[in-house]
Amino acid sequence: MPPRPRLLAAAIAAVLALGAQALPAAAAAEPATQTSRGIVIPAFYTPPSTLPEADGALIRSEPLRLALSLPGLDGPLPGRATRLMYKSTDAGGGPVAVTGAYIEPTAAWRGGGPRPLVAVAPGTMGQGDQCAASMALEHPLLINGRTVSVGYENLSVYRLLARGVAVVVTDYAGLGATDRLHTYVNRVDEAHAVLDAVRAARSLDSASVTSASPVGLFGYSQGGGATAAAAELQPSYAPDVPLAGTYSGAPPADLTEVTEAIDGSELAGALGWSLNGFLQTEPALRPVADRYLNAAGEEALKDLSTMCVGDALFAYGSARSTAWTTTGQSVGDIIEAEPALQSFLAEQRIGTLEPGSPVRVATGVNDDLVPHAQSRQLAVDWCRKGAKVTYDAVMLPDVGSSLLNHFGPLLTDQGDAISWLTDRLSGEPAGSDCWTMPVQP
Repeated sequence: MPPRPRLLAAAIAAVLALGAQALPAAAAAEPATQTSRGIVIPAFYTPPSTLPEADGALIRSEPLRLALSLPGLDGPLPGRATRLMYKSTDAGGGPVAVTGAYIEPTAAWRGGGPRPLVAVAPGTMGQGDQCAASMALEHPLLINGRTVSVGYENLSVYRLLARGVAVVVTDYAGLGATDRLHTYVNRVDEAHAVLDAVRAARSLDSASVTSASPVGLFGYSQGGGATAAAAELQPSYAPDVPLAGTYSGAPPADLTEVTEAIDGSELAGALGWSLNGFLQTEPALRPVADRYLNAAGEEALKDLSTMCVGDALFAYGSARSTAWTTTGQSVGDIIEAEPALQSFLAEQRIGTLEPGSPVRVATGVNDDLVPHAQSRQLAVDWCRKGAKVTYDAVMLPDVGSSLLNHFGPLLTDQGDAISWLTDRLSGEPAGSDCWTMPVQP
């Protein structure tokens, strides 16, 4: 079994290297309405009973303290942050409140045209409300006796800000906002949350970005799936968002394959988040779950619903779903036997629509957590539809850990990914690698 605490310690060390501070749960200053695993959730995150009609409409905002912030002549470095709540539409067509954060950079934009905006879609944070990326900007390392939250996405945010790019970060539906469960890896919910975050950011009086500002999308892992889905849905859902380019790193485009891959891995807890999200989105799947989940499985899903990624590494690393089922079958085997699950996962497949703007797909060749082959297949599927696709296979050695093989490219490819995206935001045309890929059926 992999040394899970050592892996988590390495992740924590990376955050600390960025100047983050470990803050206790009691550091939350706002009056609280709820708690999750002993962590106080500020009242800001409780949605109102009535939501506005327009997607992206701002519900509320307040100043947000960045954990890493230094005084500068033209304002705090790397920028001034605002916590957001905005309206979006979920996969069922219903209104949903989504939280996030906007950061106005102190650095000047030195590319062509107006200051651009990048929507950052976070990778896997967990399913408890305390895991929200907007909270991680304030408390990048949050530890108490019951939860561990690590804001590893902050590095990409700060690197974009240093280039003078404004950034908006979404928490996704149900993560942060306390009225529902986070619909982990639901392509429509995530895509809408990403695109509506752009609309919400542009409506802030304090933001320098406008409807004329070019927009980029940036995400890895769960975030790579969210940005990929957003790139596909932007032409129909958000034609008012002038999308210049999308970075999709290690996207979970085929959830059937990803579900099988994470079962028994160091990040096996993500299987529980996926199942919880499926049941939140499609209650008709509940009878299927009731037939197969045993008491241990039900308890694991309930437990994981309040956990962050750090908790799950400790508690459920290398867990196998065969221990959660009445039949001893794995979740992958059950999917093969249940048409309702097959149909649901088919609807979640990314790659069935053509993005209307350039995309860059990157995946580690030794990534077997979010399998390399299905990520590459997404690039092929888009090429077949005529999209302009840049594809990068990240060559890193196999280090014997699925988790590290997956997260290695997050860091090694990040600089190139940001450079590619800022080139698009500056108006430089994108090339295409589709001529190198087997685009014929």
